[in-house]
Amino acid sequence: MDQGVRDAHPDLPMRLTTWLTAHQGTIELAAPIEYLPGNEFAKRHDGLVAKLVKLAYQTHFGRKDTFIAIGGGAVQDVVGYAAGIIHRGCRIIRVNTTTLSQADAGVGVKNGVDFGSCKNFLGTFAPPFAVVNDANFLPTLSDKDWRNGIAEAVKVATIKDEAFLNWLWGRADALRMRDLDAMAEMVERTAALHLAHIANAGDPFEQGSARPLDFGHWSAHRLEAMTCYQLSHGEAVAIGIALDMVYASLMDLVTPSECARVVALLRDCGLRVWCDELALRGTDGKLAVLEGLRQFREHLGGALCVTLPQGLGAKTEVHEMDEARIERAVALLRERYA
Repeated sequence: MDQGVRDAHPDLPMRLTTWLTAHQGTIELAAPIEYLPGNEFAKRHDGLVAKLVKLAYQTHFGRKDTFIAIGGGAVQDVVGYAAGIIHRGCRIIRVNTTTLSQADAGVGVKNGVDFGSCKNFLGTFAPPFAVVNDANFLPTLSDKDWRNGIAEAVKVATIKDEAFLNWLWGRADALRMRDLDAMAEMVERTAALHLAHIANAGDPFEQGSARPLDFGHWSAHRLEAMTCYQLSHGEAVAIGIALDMVYASLMDLVTPSECARVVALLRDCGLRVWCDELALRGTDGKLAVLEGLRQFREHLGGALCVTLPQGLGAKTEVHEMDEARIERAVALLRERYA
């Protein structure tokens, strides 16, 4: 269980233990509840996976035994990775408790932890046994965690579903002001789009070169590391989307008005579209964020493939990113939105 969930719902551990005890004929709790730190720290703490592996070993955990992970995306990643390597794969039930995990991170087949400065350098592909999204967890989230999932909704709507993008434009104020009904619908529609891609696009385990669901992520992952994870994943993705929208407009893949509308949507939902780290330069004089392209290429297997919008609600893939055009996009983003 995510420690943040325990803090926000202090009666949950007792309720859960009581329920499990009452159903001992069907289910047996193999060990007391383990509490893990949430947020990116969990994915950067290499001892947490070892701790879960040791616990499974000590309790004689079998392949058909089940981890139940209750928490946000980072905890889902850590527990999912541990479950994926024990006996070459144990069952996991994900009980997602944040907008980000419910809409995206906790409904797919990927698990990953960070190594060095590279996000998700270690990981597995392992479909969960089941996923539970309960909107009753969402009202206790901080404003930052509430908004994180909105960035992933804008991402997938921009490249896959213009009707959903129009829905988001019409409910930006409600989402920003923490309307639970609007958020619950946004989560469900976003999760459905992610699952439809995973199930129907023909490449659930990313053996090919294209990763459409990582639109806006090549710079986002780098910005998270550059800010020592002071930027949350959702905040970084919003900035990454804004950057790639401006870049796409410079390529004439979207019109200036389409670009402006998507960037305005992110801002109307309470998300940032700029951070000063975007303009930082390395010792070679190049933008430091460009290291994200190298890491992205390595993560893909050597050949770069970046998803960009082609109009709204559709996408294209490019296999190179022009550094001069990225420079121009960063400059325009700073000029308009810093």
